[in-house]
Amino acid sequence: MAEDRKPLNMVRNIGIMAHIDAGKTTTTERVLFYTGKKHKIWETHDWEADMDWMEQEKERGITITSATTACFWRDHHINIIDTPGHVDFTIEVERSLRVLDGAVALLDWSQWVEPQTETVWRQADKYNVPRVIYVNKMDKLGADFYMSVDSIKSRITDKGVVVQLPVGQADEFKAVIDLLKMKMYTFEWNMWIEVKEHEIPADMLAKSQEYREAMIDKVSMFDDELAEKFLGGEEISIDLIKRAIRNWVISTQLYPIMCGSSLGNKGTQLMLDAVVDYFPSPLDRGAMKGHDVNDEEKIIERNPDDKEPVSAIAFKILTDPFVGTLTYVRVYSGVIHSGDSLLNPVTWQRERVWRLLLMHANKREEISEIHAGHICAFLGLKDTRTGNTLCDEKNPVILEKMTFPEPVIDIAIEPKSKADQEKMGLALSKLSYEDPSFRYYTDKESNQTIIAGMGELHLEIIVDRLKREHKVEVITGKPQVSYRETITQSAQGEWVFKKQSWGRGQFGHVLLRLERLEEKDYEFKDEVTGGRIPKEFIPAIDKGAKETIAQGILAGFPIINVRVCPYDGSYHDVDSSEIAFKIATYKWFKDAFMKAGPVILEPIMNVEVVTPEEYVGTVMWDLSSRRGMIQWQDKRWNGAVVRAKVPLSEMFWYTTDLRSNTQWRAQSSMEFSNYEKVPEWVAKKIMEERAGAWKIKKMDEE
Repeated sequence: MAEDRKPLNMVRNIGIMAHIDAGKTTTTERVLFYTGKKHKIWETHDWEADMDWMEQEKERGITITSATTACFWRDHHINIIDTPGHVDFTIEVERSLRVLDGAVALLDWSQWVEPQTETVWRQADKYNVPRVIYVNKMDKLGADFYMSVDSIKSRITDKGVVVQLPVGQADEFKAVIDLLKMKMYTFEWNMWIEVKEHEIPADMLAKSQEYREAMIDKVSMFDDELAEKFLGGEEISIDLIKRAIRNWVISTQLYPIMCGSSLGNKGTQLMLDAVVDYFPSPLDRGAMKGHDVNDEEKIIERNPDDKEPVSAIAFKILTDPFVGTLTYVRVYSGVIHSGDSLLNPVTWQRERVWRLLLMHANKREEISEIHAGHICAFLGLKDTRTGNTLCDEKNPVILEKMTFPEPVIDIAIEPKSKADQEKMGLALSKLSYEDPSFRYYTDKESNQTIIAGMGELHLEIIVDRLKREHKVEVITGKPQVSYRETITQSAQGEWVFKKQSWGRGQFGHVLLRLERLEEKDYEFKDEVTGGRIPKEFIPAIDKGAKETIAQGILAGFPIINVRVCPYDGSYHDVDSSEIAFKIATYKWFKDAFMKAGPVILEPIMNVEVVTPEEYVGTVMWDLSSRRGMIQWQDKRWNGAVVRAKVPLSEMFWYTTDLRSNTQWRAQSSMEFSNYEKVPEWVAKKIMEERAGAWKIKKMDEE
């Protein structure tokens, strides 16, 4: 790596993000071909794309796990992360965006801005990631550049600025016009893709001048020198325009809109030019902020400099069958050598980095050191989780943490044999270690093992990996919804736990108040004064509340959006103990919860259906019959689009029903929206089913 090492201002850490089937992996494959990283173009439908290396990815033709690689373009070092587009694997996008300095947002021109595109755009906003928009598939039937630009403005951002125009659309798409240089570019195959420059055709000149003026007008809003020249009618250099665009892309005030067809080998090279010209280097992104390990209010900065103390973030864990656990890391400061020891300040464990690996999808290249601003994989870490900081032992810091979505669906699984039983626990532990959005636990009522994830496909892949990678044969049950419980009003309660036996007794007396909390799942607020309850017992009250919340009360589902406020009580000098106050809290909580207007909440999904117009009525009726609320309906070039909010419990196997109702001509996508109160008749049914399951379990035990 030392021979290829570039100055940090010539490094780009980028991601490719989009809705499923927008062409992310195809675009990445073209990038690797044009940059000389690989010497033959494979397609995702040939099952030979380097970046989709998992068997499940090859079989389904989709990206499931984010893959990293690196290449060089115009003498710049580009680290690339190719991310999934399916909403079930949105965690892969989340943790990738956390460590990226820029992202290429792909759109399928014929589909406009799709739901998952909006989701990943919001994720990029969360981490303030600079972006360019590369609207792909311009040679696809139905492609409409100008309507797509309108869609970008109405659905994701009004900061987009057109910097390219297509020459022709659909099967007539043949070239791209660069509005900065005012030149047309064609892409011709000659054992390679040769980019040729031409003058703009006469029939496109007026439109090109119109869009160039609009581009400069928008960009000049952020650059005084450019504005002065523009208003004065002076000649404006390309370098000045590029400088202005780059400054405002880096500050996420502007998003250049480009066009092309990755599959048709048109435009990807110009997109790579934009990555080099407009995206920030690690130096441009500046210092990474963290906080002191003992004081979250004390901010610490780490600059992207080899001379600074080491700081890095583990953003992905992967179990490799040949070498063991790989921890993907973005280094923000310092230099890490093979064999170094680092501190995980979250766990306070020392971690030895036995080997450093540059990854090209699932292929590995061993290196001796990794510098600030770069991405690689560590081999040998034992106690580091996704989102953990790794740092210099003498200069500890905790960098900004990641947040992960809660699972919305679960299924019960059982091993087929005793041998599978012994292997299943270990396999599930490894899978949950890799994927923070995947959980597993033992249901206390049924004693079944439950696996929980972000959707049916997510759990289907988990089960498939259990069988293929871990050789564990399992039987699965029906999908179950991850309901929640909450309160609708405040309530107070009091409970005295008093137990006397031979010797020492037990005494705990707590008065608490439950309050509805909107912004958080749980909050504990100690309001006890005057030493009515000794301070050493307050943590026991907090712990008792948390344990009660985890197991639920109405139907055994976790409780959310509550604040627990102990405000009074009493104790006994001899008989009071932590366990007594925990039990008192548990008893009080149940009593107060039932007084506070308890309800069951269900996950609601944003559903979008694209369908031929003749089936719009059928689609809307079907969604309504599933307790769905139609939010929006509009026409699209090849039909119509319907958006609705629908309970997840009503959406199992919806894709199959939709295909049947529309002769396989409609398609749908959905993502989690929020939790809402279930209707009373649904709540009654849920509680009866849960009570029935408990009764059956008790009968089996007897």
